[in-house]
Amino acid sequence: MGNQTAITEFILLGFGDLPELQPLLFLLFLVIYVLTIAGNILIVVLVVADQHLHFFLGNLSCLETCYTSNILPRMLATFLTGDRTISFNGCLTQYYFFGCLAAAECYLLAAMSYDRYLAICKPLHYAVFMNGRSCLQLATVSWVSGFLANTTSTFFISNLIFCDHNVIDHFFCDSFPMMKLSCSDTHLTGLLTSIVACLCSLPPFLLTMTSYIYIITSILRIPSATGRQKAFSTCSSHLIVVTVFYGSILIVYVLPHSNRLKDFNKFFSVFYTVLTPMVNPLIYSLRNKEVKEALRKAFNKCKDFKTLQKIQIASS
Repeated sequence: MGNQTAITEFILLGFGDLPELQPLLFLLFLVIYVLTIAGNILIVVLVVADQHLHFFLGNLSCLETCYTSNILPRMLATFLTGDRTISFNGCLTQYYFFGCLAAAECYLLAAMSYDRYLAICKPLHYAVFMNGRSCLQLATVSWVSGFLANTTSTFFISNLIFCDHNVIDHFFCDSFPMMKLSCSDTHLTGLLTSIVACLCSLPPFLLTMTSYIYIITSILRIPSATGRQKAFSTCSSHLIVVTVFYGSILIVYVLPHSNRLKDFNKFFSVFYTVLTPMVNPLIYSLRNKEVKEALRKAFNKCKDFKTLQKIQIASS
């Protein structure tokens, strides 16, 4: 890769050259990052500690932790130091892991929607179709498919020639902003990237929407108005989050690209890189009855442990 390019580093333009906004943006994204990491790590710890919690919740939180940590720390360092440079290999590595984790999340959210469909619409068959082995297989396929999907795109981008401009008009290393800087023919690479993005987002999105249509149909048959309202509350929250996630990805990567839409693409990129990883622990996990119960048990254990320590100290 190094022999094919005269550029050794890129400059990430971020959200523009507005020095007065840098401290505010730093604080905003720092709070988002802390909340995202704290929420997702809490879910991972609870899933490991309590085997009754769903396997998919731990996978989603682990994925979100890696996904966010691939982008936000670099962005925070830029706001804090003003240094916007990133090496060519570092930029390519960031794009590779971003694409892999984003694709894996698309597949994992689809698997989780199918899991909810079986639990609500086919409860008698749930234990057969969603046993431990099936959950492990679906999670493994999601992770492996995500990493395989972006390998080809990254390979093609790594073989492009960059010989002049090195300013990326984005807040992280993404495929199309990088390709705009290349002095090679990027038609094939751009087409391949769009096809990969479409295959990684559109089928899971359609599967997710189909699952929730069946779920909503089943909820409407619930005789209790209170039961319908509670089920709709959870279902609508899930549906909003997955629609924002899939929709923003489809807008950025599948729709035609033009210079007039680059600011809109940057805006929509914030949704699937920053906002959804922050709200997913709340929407999918912390509102879950089983997670609440596990959190209560963990809190009581900590409380009992502290009380026991105080008694031991007092007796000694």
